[in-house]
Amino acid sequence: MKKIVEQGLLYDFYGELLTEHQKEIYEAAVYNDMSLTEIAEENGISKQGVHDLIKRCTNTLQGYEDRLHMIRRFEAIKDTAEELSKLSDSMTDNDKLRREIRSISDRILEELT
Repeated sequence: MKKIVEQGLLYDFYGELLTEHQKEIYEAAVYNDMSLTEIAEENGISKQGVHDLIKRCTNTLQGYEDRLHMIRRFEAIKDTAEELSKLSDSMTDNDKLRREIRSISDRILEELT
């Protein structure tokens, strides 16, 4: 399950850098949970060809993440915004400041999703 989530994140961030054919095959495998055989039959290629293409796409997408670190940065920003949100919930002294911190963290989290 963890692998599918990772593949989904990689695709969400870098999928547009794949060719249309690669995107079609990758989406069928990762998002539509189709078997290699089903994908092969639907696209007129071999099961091994589908397997190789998915593996190549995953490696390509992971290569982009290794160089650009967009997912890592996204998760760090999200974690920081969630910390701000928790901090604002624990504040009792300055109600206006608490509301402002909460508003900022909510905007950051909304922008990330």
